[in-house]
Amino acid sequence: MTTSSKARSASNAPVPAPARYEDDLYGWVEDQIQLLRANEVGSIDASHITQELTDLGRSEFNRLVSTVRIILLHLLKWDHQPERRSRSWATSIAEHRDRIEYQLRDTPSLQPRFPDVIREAYRFARRAAARETQLSEETFPETCPYAWDDITLRPMTRDDSNPR
Repeated sequence: MTTSSKARSASNAPVPAPARYEDDLYGWVEDQIQLLRANEVGSIDASHITQELTDLGRSEFNRLVSTVRIILLHLLKWDHQPERRSRSWATSIAEHRDRIEYQLRDTPSLQPRFPDVIREAYRFARRAAARETQLSEETFPETCPYAWDDITLRPMTRDDSNPR
């Protein structure tokens, strides 16, 4: 952040000049927060704020997709390689279910997007499952065979005699 020799604080220390979006994102964010808190709406960088908020929403969606993808990967391996079931797969599923619960507490408006989340996550999980199991991608269903409740609630026991 640059300082202006003309701008001085009450203690006669230089006051930082407003940060530019392209040069100092953190400083720019702090400046925009200050402007909003002071209700100086006419001075905010509306274009970049809109861009950042759009990116933030996309980031939350992508974070949920990533978490669901890991669960789907383990469910596919669990169901298609029952002889290789491991505690680590079940533990990973449980951990990622906790992450979903935590994220949805903060962003419940993602719930209507569950079909999109599952569709996007499954596309990548299917490919990853084929790589990890060394089975053909065609071994796995083309569309996700799991409902939201399967993803978030299905019990995972190593002696599961009812794989999909």
